[in-house]
Amino acid sequence: MISEADAALAALLRRELLDASRVQVVFDAPTKEWAAKRNGPAVNLFLYDIREDTRRRSSGLVPRFGDDGRVVARQTPPRIFRLFYLLSVWGQRAEDEHRLLGQLLDTLLVHDLVPADLLPEAPSPVGLSVGLPPEHDRSFADVWSALGGELRPSIDVVLSLPIEAGRSKETAPAIVEPLHVALSDRDAPETTAENAGESAPRPAPVAPKRVGRKRAARG
Repeated sequence: MISEADAALAALLRRELLDASRVQVVFDAPTKEWAAKRNGPAVNLFLYDIREDTRRRSSGLVPRFGDDGRVVARQTPPRIFRLFYLLSVWGQRAEDEHRLLGQLLDTLLVHDLVPADLLPEAPSPVGLSVGLPPEHDRSFADVWSALGGELRPSIDVVLSLPIEAGRSKETAPAIVEPLHVALSDRDAPETTAENAGESAPRPAPVAPKRVGRKRAARG
């Protein structure tokens, strides 16, 4: 997804501002060696840091729906990773660089999200932030020093990229047939006079009781 995020950010700048035939969009580290070999004006988007936004991490499982609207799987929610880009402009004159840098800032401030058509593979919207203060453990001067170059005016661009984490677990297929419940024995086979004697044992005969008279005793 990182390469897709690179392409989406470059496509956004080309579509709304830059002339692809005149200004290049590159992702190389802006070192002294790169600057010496540069040919023509360029917008450099150097990805200098990737960090997970742990404040937005969630647990549990989220449903995934199919085309028919039914739940087909459950999976862990995506994790949000912040991609930090150092945007700088390289030209012949400082005035031209500042002018283009201001136009890039105006263009990016319009968007809180990367347009969905530029990142259709993302599982959820991709946030876009511009000009945020640097993290507490670093400064932009440290980034330029690590690159071995001189400090230049730049804009910090941050993408909040959702990345799938873990595997999805497929659910059981949905039951589409109606449930049939038998409330009586109507569906059982009928018992006829012919097979009743074969299936049920005959009761044993009962002997009749004898009733007698008492003869009177002779005197």
